[in-house]
Amino acid sequence: MGSQPWQECLREAVRDISVLTQELGFSSIPDSWDANPDFPLLVPRPFLQRIKQRDENDPLLLQVVPLKVEHGNHQDWVNDPLNEQNAVLESGLLKKYFARVLVIAAPVCAVNCRYCFRRHFPYEEHRSFPIHKTLDQIGQDPSLTEVILSGGEPLLLSDAKIREVLDRLAKIEHLKRIRIHTRLPVVIPQRVTDALIGHLKASRKKTIVVLHFNHANEIDDDVANSVAELRDAGVTLLNQSVLLSRVNDDAQALTDLSERLLEIDVLPYYVHLMDRVNGTTHFDVPLERAVEIHRELQARLPGYLVPRLVREQPGRPAKELIAV
Repeated sequence: MGSQPWQECLREAVRDISVLTQELGFSSIPDSWDANPDFPLLVPRPFLQRIKQRDENDPLLLQVVPLKVEHGNHQDWVNDPLNEQNAVLESGLLKKYFARVLVIAAPVCAVNCRYCFRRHFPYEEHRSFPIHKTLDQIGQDPSLTEVILSGGEPLLLSDAKIREVLDRLAKIEHLKRIRIHTRLPVVIPQRVTDALIGHLKASRKKTIVVLHFNHANEIDDDVANSVAELRDAGVTLLNQSVLLSRVNDDAQALTDLSERLLEIDVLPYYVHLMDRVNGTTHFDVPLERAVEIHRELQARLPGYLVPRLVREQPGRPAKELIAV
């Protein structure tokens, strides 16, 4: 893995469509791309290096490049498709499911995935609340058994802050597990530092890291090495994907992903149907096609490598299982 500090990788991320065009070898900005997106372009260079040159249909590129079609408005596609504003307990804290609570640990991301269901989330309302007060609130609710560190991107916290969070959570006796949802080791594998590994090893709570790979091409040697370090820290490693048109909406792509995940000791967990958030309709895969793909996966793979096909419905007590 490269020796460049992860913070430097983040600072050097591509934020301009002209730079993206040049970096990928295009002679001009493709007609379908949006030079002035409402949802900003943000692509770390370690991820950019895995995108094929001069290929507008590269499955990694399609996840991060802003398109003009994002400006279209469609019925039933809204800014808050999961009605998360009704799940807010207080700034930085959401409760959507029984015995679990979600912490907006950091209100920013390291990559702006174009399909993000929180692309319109009002992070400014959660930005200033001290995280230690959020954790204190968790300690006062004995019904909670699991904390999910999310965002944004929880691993954008400094190593020192992550240690503080893990230490505070370890002191809450009624908590059984800490779950970290992150895409950062995927897009900037340098984020998996020795200090981070040390803090995860020292955690006195069962720790699960849920990664977010959508395509096998996202897993290069640097990513595999970083995931191996997480595995050696003793955390449970799971993956969740989103089913995305033109990215991974065929059985072969998802088969390759599951096989590659097993090679790096990550178990497939979920493949999500798209949340109907404004600006993302071009990624939608019809339900019938999604079920067909999932059945093909079941025919190709052993059961433990078949992710559960799910969708999240606002107000439901759990994710809806679409196919078994």
